[in-house]
Amino acid sequence: MHWIDLSIFLVYMLAMLGVGYYFMRKNENEDDFYVGGRSIGSFHIGLSVVATDVGGGFSIGLGGLGFVMGLSGSWMLFTGLIGAWLSGTLLIPKVMGLLKNQKLLTFPQIFHSFYAKEVAVVAGIISGIGYLGFSSSQILAGAKLASATFVDLELTHALIMMGVVAVVYTVMGGLKAVIYTDTVQWALLMGGLIFVGIPVAYNAVGGYEAVTQHVGSEFLSLTNVSIIQVLNWGITIIPIWFVGMTLYQRIYASKGQKQAQRAWYFAGLLEWPLMAGMGVILGLLSRVAFEQDMFSTLGFPASGDLDSEMGLPLLLRHTLPVGLMGIMVAAYFSAIMSTADSCLMASSGNFVTDLAGRFFDINYKTSLRVSQIATLILGVLAILIALKLQNVLELMLLSYSFMVSGLLVPVIAAFFGKTRSSAGAVGAMIVGGSVTAGLNMAKWELPYNLDPNFFGIAAAALVFVVLARLVPDKKLPGLSQGS
Repeated sequence: MHWIDLSIFLVYMLAMLGVGYYFMRKNENEDDFYVGGRSIGSFHIGLSVVATDVGGGFSIGLGGLGFVMGLSGSWMLFTGLIGAWLSGTLLIPKVMGLLKNQKLLTFPQIFHSFYAKEVAVVAGIISGIGYLGFSSSQILAGAKLASATFVDLELTHALIMMGVVAVVYTVMGGLKAVIYTDTVQWALLMGGLIFVGIPVAYNAVGGYEAVTQHVGSEFLSLTNVSIIQVLNWGITIIPIWFVGMTLYQRIYASKGQKQAQRAWYFAGLLEWPLMAGMGVILGLLSRVAFEQDMFSTLGFPASGDLDSEMGLPLLLRHTLPVGLMGIMVAAYFSAIMSTADSCLMASSGNFVTDLAGRFFDINYKTSLRVSQIATLILGVLAILIALKLQNVLELMLLSYSFMVSGLLVPVIAAFFGKTRSSAGAVGAMIVGGSVTAGLNMAKWELPYNLDPNFFGIAAAALVFVVLARLVPDKKLPGLSQGS
């Protein structure tokens, strides 16, 4: 990378660290750190929601889908649009009803409002572990981008470097810093893609004629995907809008219900078609460049194999001139940061508030320091996990599945059901998560090629229904607020 590009990239990273330091000095307690003082408007919340949900992991992952299947890969984020609008319409009013009477910091605290406290502990474990894995996927995305961009930088070294920057920024900042920097980061990513990445790459590969010459017509079709594949994406992604800790934190941080709902509808449109389309288009152009043997000078000839998620970073490295390369690398890294910091904070909130807070007396004065230390420890663990798993999209969807299959049924029953069963909630969490994890590890060929998450959710629902009939709660907490 040219020194000008490197300078732009370093200035960006220093600026983000500076913002984190600024808000670190303003944070006074865990309420500031985790929910941003509960006073943020819909515009910033909406951009932060989509920046967190899509982020660099999906950006790199979408590029990989565009490389493999073309424009049809965009349907993955169509499920994000559906999830955003469903949760905005159905879930946010329920959550805001609870907030009128309770001061919540985390998603598992929702379970304590409806079930026994043990349910919240189990939910905290599942959510904390799931978001730890998701944080790892974002760090891995940054490492892949850096290793493909910087000459002679190995993936392992890039992963450690990206991880350290992301973790330090997260430890210093808080949700308010995350949300306001998300606005800048998202604008940088969109501007970079629209005005730099796509037009420069399109011209570099030779335009539409070159695209049609080097890839099949199916790559330019929106039907180059099976119904089962779209269903599997939906099973994994739509429910996360009902169980995602990062999303609940942003509901809590909103000024009110209308502001939160507007933010969710806005975020859905940004995900699809805007971000989905641009991500797969760049991935498609990277496939064309690979077929033209444009990456051979970078050590990736067309006659060999190429990790599909490396195509987009290699395309940017090959086609962008001095100056623009630095802008685009900063743009993608900003997307990675916007998700990594949010997910790491979510995991930290689960372990500090939902787990440690129930067994240890963490007083008001020391809560902020404890939260920062926990975030640092979990950040190091996230880096270690990323060192072991090398596929961004696979790691992200696995983390999604683990949380969704364990948490979806109990939260739906809490907000929309008429029967409360703490035993059913815990049983659904354990069975749902275990079934999905077991099927993922077994690598069995499942009926109709359905995602393991489908069977995990089905098992969780069955367990909840049976135990709710056998062991219902005698009291029904939360009905007046949440139903």
